[in-house]
Amino acid sequence: MKYICLGYLDEKIWGQKTAEEQKTFVDECLLYDKELRKSGHFTGGEALQSVHTATTIRYANGRPSITDGPFAETKEQLGGIMILEARDLNQAIQLMSKHPSVRMGGSWEIRPANEEINAMFK
Repeated sequence: MKYICLGYLDEKIWGQKTAEEQKTFVDECLLYDKELRKSGHFTGGEALQSVHTATTIRYANGRPSITDGPFAETKEQLGGIMILEARDLNQAIQLMSKHPSVRMGGSWEIRPANEEINAMFK
């Protein structure tokens, strides 16, 4: 079963890390992602640039309204997306709980892909 994993982090905490700490963290994440690829669980994903580069589109007053930044004001920001193949939610949780970003104070939202709707786009 396919799971979409949304990785969140606090960009303020990230910004307080030294360049060496940031590099070490990224290297650890890439190493774990490589393990997930080798085991067949990692099927795709993307890291995202800072929320300072984000644009949000909403519909307001009968037309699209474009604003800078993320849609919601939160302490944690979406930092990346991973597509994970797992037999069930428990395995997806087990796999993502070992991701180095969790130790840094980040979090992962894990949601099953809607295969029925996704099949309509193929």
